[in-house]
Amino acid sequence: MKPLPAVLGIAARLALGGVLVAAGGIKVVDLDASVRSVVAYDLFSYPIAEFIGITLPIVEISIGLLLLVGLLIRPSAAVGAGLMVIFIAGIASAWARGLTIDCGCFGDGGPVSENQTKYAQEIARDVGLTLAGLYLFIRPRTPFALDNKLQPDRNS
Repeated sequence: MKPLPAVLGIAARLALGGVLVAAGGIKVVDLDASVRSVVAYDLFSYPIAEFIGITLPIVEISIGLLLLVGLLIRPSAAVGAGLMVIFIAGIASAWARGLTIDCGCFGDGGPVSENQTKYAQEIARDVGLTLAGLYLFIRPRTPFALDNKLQPDRNS
């Protein structure tokens, strides 16, 4: 593997996987706050928002761990990138509707004062993570990945 693709692959795995594990880990210890974060977007009925708030941290941790260890990289990257696109849409929707909320990406979300919103930065971060996921989807073969042990000498 050439040096630049190898470095980009590892960086993409660590970035996307690390962010997903961190975000999910923070939320999973306070599921009530996770549910409140989803409710704050005012997009779903309470039962659906509750389901999302409870299951999202588990999905984030699972996908993040798969990426960090390099297992099932292509499907994990697709799910990770898909989550980021959904997060971008949610943040953009809140911004467009004039809601003043914290995204809840890393714990407590919910109402904040207008000068505390960081929609542009949050969208930019998630665009970068989406690109990391897309890179891994296209080039899932990275050094130090368990996939390499399970599928040696396979060109992807």
